[in-house]
Amino acid sequence: MRDTKSARTRRRVVDAAAHVLLRRGYAGTRLSDVAEVAQVQAPAIYYYFSSRDELIDEAVAVGLDRARSLVSEALAAAPPDLPAIDRLAIAVSAHLRTLLTHSDHAAAAIRTVPQLPEAMRERHRQAQRDYVGVWRELVAQVQDEGDLDAGLAAGTALMVVLGALNWTAEWWDPARGSLDAVIDAAQRLVRQGLAA
Repeated sequence: MRDTKSARTRRRVVDAAAHVLLRRGYAGTRLSDVAEVAQVQAPAIYYYFSSRDELIDEAVAVGLDRARSLVSEALAAAPPDLPAIDRLAIAVSAHLRTLLTHSDHAAAAIRTVPQLPEAMRERHRQAQRDYVGVWRELVAQVQDEGDLDAGLAAGTALMVVLGALNWTAEWWDPARGSLDAVIDAAQRLVRQGLAA
């Protein structure tokens, strides 16, 4: 597909929607704010999207796909014989980098999905399941290699880990500390918290 001016403008509108969603949530996202960030006239958005919800839907879908893709790419680049606990640490780093610095899309998607109307949430459930599936597989591998505390329920431990990682989008401020320090702390907590 050619990268036409129309395609670039559409991408800019979706990026702007993610930016506004991240800061204002689903209820607070107005097309006029999206248009201002995208530097287009508000009525022009209807050339690309039939409604506000269709635009939000697209921004959330892009965010969920981006999070899954970037974590999967980081894992694919790891040596194949790397212990699962080290692969899990790679996923922690990739998830946090995606969530906190790559773009507004992943953070907006993670923050916004619980706020969406049920029909919209339902459209994103499979993407969420696919992403969590990457993590389930990692934790299962950690367990298979004997590195998971036998007293932990793997599924519960995973959801606690993802919840903690996702919450960083609510509190991390680059002016107060480096991303590397956040990643290091998260990796240590995950390694030591799950360790057998």
